[in-house]
Amino acid sequence: MVSRIVHIRYTSAMAIIDDIYANVDDFGLVTSEEARGLGVSNAEMVQQERRGKLVRVARGVYRMPVWPHQEAAPYAIAVKAAGEGAYLWGESVVALLGLAPTDPTCIWVASPKRVRRDVGQGVTVLGMRQGGDVTHYEGVRCQRAADAIRAAAPGLGRERAREAAEAARREGYITGGEMDDLGRELS
Repeated sequence: MVSRIVHIRYTSAMAIIDDIYANVDDFGLVTSEEARGLGVSNAEMVQQERRGKLVRVARGVYRMPVWPHQEAAPYAIAVKAAGEGAYLWGESVVALLGLAPTDPTCIWVASPKRVRRDVGQGVTVLGMRQGGDVTHYEGVRCQRAADAIRAAAPGLGRERAREAAEAARREGYITGGEMDDLGRELS
């Protein structure tokens, strides 16, 4: 009888992790909130972490340990940790797209809500932002490139921001009209 109970628990634990693995994003990430939508409690998420089936990468954000490394993963984790509706902002979009050298230890995320929790070292959340257009670059929810360059210009400086805009135009992240507008604003 004991072996049957253990078997049922094991099968149930396998079903839980299978459900989680089937619903991770492109970075192998899942939030506690997303897991609750699948019927998985926070306690079960912690148990999966203890078993080595998940790795906690930020408060309420877990990653599959077998997922391959991706350059954009720190940005995806920061956005997930900031919560629903959050997106990469300004200089961090410029960094993600490789448009200009930036400080790699600082990630900027905007959120439509106030975020009080700690989202990780080096991550700054700009709460209560009702951003313009949002898109996805490299699988990460981001501010559109032209708006990101505008937002990053004070920190980058006009010359580097102009170079970032030119690189964005060459790479197809901004249109000719957006480039003209940025050129006027940055001159």
